[in-house]
Amino acid sequence: MNKDTATPTSPVTGARGTSAPDRAGKLLRRMTLAEKIGQLVQIHTREDMVNPDLDQKIAQGLVGSIFGISDVAEINRYQRLAVQASRLGIPLLVGNDVIHGFRTVFPIPLAESSSWDLPLMEQTARAAAEEASASGTNWIFAPMVDIARDPRWGRIAEGAGEDVFLGRAIAAARVRGFQSADLESGRRIAACVKHYVGYGAAEGGRDYNTADISERTLRDVYLPPFQAAFDAGAGSLMSSFNEIGGVPASGNPLILRTILRDEWGWQGVVLSDYEAIRELIPHGIASDLRDAARLAITAGVDMDMMSYAYADHLAELVADGSVPEVTVDEAIWRVLLLKLQLGLFDQPYTDETLPDKIILRPDFQDLALRAAREGMVLLKNDGPILPISRNTRRIALIGPLANNKTDLLGCWTMFGQKDEVETILEAVTSYVTDSASVLQVSGCPIAGDGPDDILPAIEAARSADIVIAVLGESSDMSGEAHSRAHLGLPGRQQELLDALAATGKPIIGVLLTGRPLSIPSMLDQVDALLVAWHSGARTARALADILFGVINPSGKLTATWPRSEGQIPIYYSHKNTGRPAQGEGTRQFDEPFKSRYIDESNEPLFPFGFGLSYTTFAYSNLVVNTPVAAHDRRLVVTATVKNTGSRPGDEIAQLYVRDLVASVTRPVKELKGFQRITLAPGEERQLHFELDTAELGFTGPDMRYIVEPGAFKVWIGPDSTHGLEGDFTIKS
Repeated sequence: MNKDTATPTSPVTGARGTSAPDRAGKLLRRMTLAEKIGQLVQIHTREDMVNPDLDQKIAQGLVGSIFGISDVAEINRYQRLAVQASRLGIPLLVGNDVIHGFRTVFPIPLAESSSWDLPLMEQTARAAAEEASASGTNWIFAPMVDIARDPRWGRIAEGAGEDVFLGRAIAAARVRGFQSADLESGRRIAACVKHYVGYGAAEGGRDYNTADISERTLRDVYLPPFQAAFDAGAGSLMSSFNEIGGVPASGNPLILRTILRDEWGWQGVVLSDYEAIRELIPHGIASDLRDAARLAITAGVDMDMMSYAYADHLAELVADGSVPEVTVDEAIWRVLLLKLQLGLFDQPYTDETLPDKIILRPDFQDLALRAAREGMVLLKNDGPILPISRNTRRIALIGPLANNKTDLLGCWTMFGQKDEVETILEAVTSYVTDSASVLQVSGCPIAGDGPDDILPAIEAARSADIVIAVLGESSDMSGEAHSRAHLGLPGRQQELLDALAATGKPIIGVLLTGRPLSIPSMLDQVDALLVAWHSGARTARALADILFGVINPSGKLTATWPRSEGQIPIYYSHKNTGRPAQGEGTRQFDEPFKSRYIDESNEPLFPFGFGLSYTTFAYSNLVVNTPVAAHDRRLVVTATVKNTGSRPGDEIAQLYVRDLVASVTRPVKELKGFQRITLAPGEERQLHFELDTAELGFTGPDMRYIVEPGAFKVWIGPDSTHGLEGDFTIKS
């Protein structure tokens, strides 16, 4: 699973020391065309989706991969059919969606990214791999590394947010975790990076929609996280559903061959997304499934997930010369190589006693709690009202998510169990001396106009000292095919909050969500606002720990929150334009014409990188140690951060730059560094940032990466809108 699989760093060897590439080549030469094509076919094992003769096809060597299965005994049964009954004994790749944990459910990736804690994210990915591997999985359909700048898109929940630099770092960390070499099962897992590419740029935030991306934006924004994942050793990728410039990704030779193979030299496996090859027909570039198979294999899709395009038509395409057999052989070689690198030929079966030893291990539960704590983001704290005093006599815990288990897990939790989840009611009650002092009322459903108990919620609020309003989305409101046009509180939740606010009682707002929401009214009505996300199995305990001050919140947003849907797409690294909103504009008709709304601010509700703490931090003494740097050297910038509050806390210091004049327009700011640090009260620390000036380049007019000489601005601060400012120059 190395970037250069022809000369792997740690070659997988056979009994006589033959390298994996050589073994793949020898095996390939023994295969019939039918057996070759079989290796390019992936089938779901769910009974209502699979051919009744799946066992027979596996035994004949006509299936290369199965997915959607976690029963280790059944997986072993399928492997025995492949290894012992087929002519060549080629084992199966067994894939699963392990988006944010296997049985131990971690926070959704967007929440986890808000921790900015790369070692933590690598550890959670490894823990997921441990559980998945113990259950027979050897191929994980993650991480999702799509850059997402439209919160209407439901799959923003599955990624790292809007930023390229942070997205690259998180992609690499998660690949390293998933592909850890020393899992307790003694096996290896391949990461499948997705969705290649531009999927997060869907127009209107509507899933599967067109993504009309310029090649420069493709190269500067959407491709870099994939390249970072490949540099970290990712063994496979998944082609996306969307089109790019009129050509669907699963039939797009520019991205699958020119960039992926020719420019990057990557030799991993390309898997189509679910029926993405078949969908070339409704896209309008294939006349039928046979045509779709031809387009996909020649573009560079190695394995077909569930379209049956290759199984039904690839042989005839080779026979009539429409597809050269060498093209099929290249795809087969990559699939065989991956199986060899995973050690499947030497260890195709899984020890069936492993799940009981590894699933839900206590250290995984502790890790899930830590991840949930670090990813929650404090957005407001007037008073401060938080943390809640242990002397508070009566708490009204109100909202449709306050006594809920399922929705805390979040979207795409294929194997998590709601019975293993603590409710927020249970976690909050554990912090008070008398459980009767917590008055819990749902108030209304999460969505829709169903029965409500707003009046009992009002009475509970009036009789309490403080109100905790637990509001937001259900787990099935985000994720695949769950785009939203309106990003306010669903259903009657805003009506419920209006009624609570009218009581005049202090309100702590808690948001459970899979995406940024547009909630300006809620922000005005609550005294404190904490985004708890869908943070997995330990959501409730992490939330209670923060509410009662055992844990100091430290998360910071990795996606901008809009004031209104009309601002979308909204992200911090936008272009300046010729008439910037902050400039003088161009005077016409006796008024300045600028890039702004007449009925809304340009500013977001919350900017990228924002998050509060129970303590405060001060930044000072920014020094650019290399005010003039060569284009092939390192830039050094330092600044001091001090904890000016009364309790220990973690701060995420961020470094941004701006290229002031370039041959193509550049963003107003770009994240180029960050550090997560812990400071005691009164403690200060000098932060030392080193930045390779090669990181300051972009795709130039000739579509080649270039670092241009010139003047730059640099900022170090707590988020994308605040910070100390300096200058430097890159010389030629």
